[in-house]
Amino acid sequence: MTAAQPRRRGRPARTEADTGPGARERILQAARTEFSERGYDKTSVRGIAKAAEVDPALVHHYFGTKDEVFAAAIEMSFEPVIVVPSVLGEGPEGIGERLARYFIGVWENPATRAPLLAIIRSALTHEAAAKVLRGFVLRRVLERVAADLDVPNPKFRAELAASHMIGIAVLRYVIQVEPLASADPEEIIALVAPTLQRYLTES
Repeated sequence: MTAAQPRRRGRPARTEADTGPGARERILQAARTEFSERGYDKTSVRGIAKAAEVDPALVHHYFGTKDEVFAAAIEMSFEPVIVVPSVLGEGPEGIGERLARYFIGVWENPATRAPLLAIIRSALTHEAAAKVLRGFVLRRVLERVAADLDVPNPKFRAELAASHMIGIAVLRYVIQVEPLASADPEEIIALVAPTLQRYLTES
């Protein structure tokens, strides 16, 4: 009988649950739920693994650190690979409205609102979470938006647009300041879109 081969670090022995369809997606869904319910500080890789019914090493294998799982949860909510091209692809005309409609739509959707609330709350109170959010927003969203803008200081303009939308998210969905909190989404889009358009396109 030969000695067992040493197991590769970060790759636990696979079970049917680990190798079955959607293991990575189950981990990501569990992470979103854990971050939503517990916040950044109290969420752990072990807790995410328990919720997903997998070995903690499998979470590390797919995502690496807790920060990277957190970033993946953000990306799952915003889907920048799909959305950024659709917002930018039709050219500069109407980009303010498309961006506002996309952003408000993400927050108005109950399926994505809960994890986003956890993300924003965590970023407001925890530097590690804020760093992950900044990195995601800068690398995956703003830099791609800025690259398509034919205006002076495109990155700065993209950051101004992002700050405007994040401010709305904090006041409407986190702090729930009235009358913004109960305003019709279409009214918000109509008022915000021209400002975003000016940020992103006017010389």
